[in-house]
Amino acid sequence: VYIWDMDETLILLKSLLNGTYAEAFNGLKDVQKGIEIGKRWEDYILQVCDKFFFYEQIEDYNEPFLDALNEYDDGLDLSDYDFSKDCFDDPNKRKLAYRHRIIGEKYSQGLHNFLDQDMIKLWDELYHLTDSYTDGWLSSARAFLEQQNINVLVTSGSLIPSLVKCLLFRLDRLIVYSSWEVGKHQCFSWIKERYLSVRFCVIGDGIEECNAAQAMKWPFIRIDPHPHRFPGLTMKTLNCYQEVVY
Repeated sequence: VYIWDMDETLILLKSLLNGTYAEAFNGLKDVQKGIEIGKRWEDYILQVCDKFFFYEQIEDYNEPFLDALNEYDDGLDLSDYDFSKDCFDDPNKRKLAYRHRIIGEKYSQGLHNFLDQDMIKLWDELYHLTDSYTDGWLSSARAFLEQQNINVLVTSGSLIPSLVKCLLFRLDRLIVYSSWEVGKHQCFSWIKERYLSVRFCVIGDGIEECNAAQAMKWPFIRIDPHPHRFPGLTMKTLNCYQEVVY
């Protein structure tokens, strides 16, 4: 099982917005262009969150993963359910579980099932623009994931925007854990319970996932902060790290 830190490992956004990605190229990249690309992604993420994923209603009620509220879901048919008039509030876990069920369905179906063609076209153009600007970072990450049997994403961001990021950056249908409130070590423990009797490998760019991997006695591969860091990752590198631990 490969456990990936999502932000700034598979998905670039913060480093585009603050210019640090472009600045690492010592003048070879247009910093302002990167910032503008990042802002466009921010706009798309917020639009999809608010319009299709109930984010305005549930922003303050972050859960660590989509199935966390399954015990509160009574299985009610939601095809004619009016989410705008059910007087949703914090103590009502059942109504929050309904929203998570719909979010899970939309996440598994993919963007093409609820975005119109104009939005799909703009999203495709932005994806290819970003991939070109980052020298194939996004497509390299996606291709690398496709070589692995099981990939799980862990993010320090809140769950719903992270799911939307996965959809927009073409990493959909992967299981996502949010360490926003519980920490990455707890997320890793849940993942270990989910996948018994297998090997684990953690890949990321931050100290928290490094420390959590060490606590679990799992190999950790740090994505180097210099240019071309992700497209340079190979299966040979992964196997070498795993052989040391296992």
